[in-house]
Amino acid sequence: MPIRINLLAEALAAQDLRRRDPVKRTMFAGLLFVMLSLAWFSSTWLGGKIEEQKLNQIQAQAETYTNKYAQVQDDSRKVGELQQRIAALDHFTAIRFLHGNLLNAIQQTYVPNVNLTRLHVDQIYTTIPGTPAKNNLPARPPVNTEHVTVTFDARDSGLNPGEEVQPFKDALMAQNYFKTNIDPAAGIRLLNLSPVQTIGDSKPYVNFSLECRFTTKP
Repeated sequence: MPIRINLLAEALAAQDLRRRDPVKRTMFAGLLFVMLSLAWFSSTWLGGKIEEQKLNQIQAQAETYTNKYAQVQDDSRKVGELQQRIAALDHFTAIRFLHGNLLNAIQQTYVPNVNLTRLHVDQIYTTIPGTPAKNNLPARPPVNTEHVTVTFDARDSGLNPGEEVQPFKDALMAQNYFKTNIDPAAGIRLLNLSPVQTIGDSKPYVNFSLECRFTTKP
């Protein structure tokens, strides 16, 4: 029986031993773990970047909506102030003093021997400044108040000059226009009454002035 001698047996055994070396296997396992870790980290980092980009987009949209909301609020405030001004103008138009109504009421007032020589109307407006909207409180528009004073200069040339002054006052107050517009606390006030005067062959007369304060209208 022939004897076979494998001269490479020792080298093959050493190679097999190295192949089965636990340190080498550990290194391979570590390398595989590192590669897997890098792959996981790369995936996580990429996912984080994508989510960060989405977040930036959402924040940009939210900022856009916030700016639009602030603009809408500002526009709404301006519209509210404009509506208040329009309402104030409408109110002022409805209650403003009209000279035509005054002249019509005077035309319908007649007392014998009393002649109106002069009519003077004072119109004064006082303004209370408005306040802007603040701390969720609505804006308050300015308030304009109308003060009207009418002065009558007249002449009484009756039989007894001066006696028709009171009837003339009563005749004015009998007019519905004066009843509804004259300040009841002030009424019609006699400002002055001149002495009896005579010019040439004319009838004696007195000059007098009456003041009418109208109710203030805001």
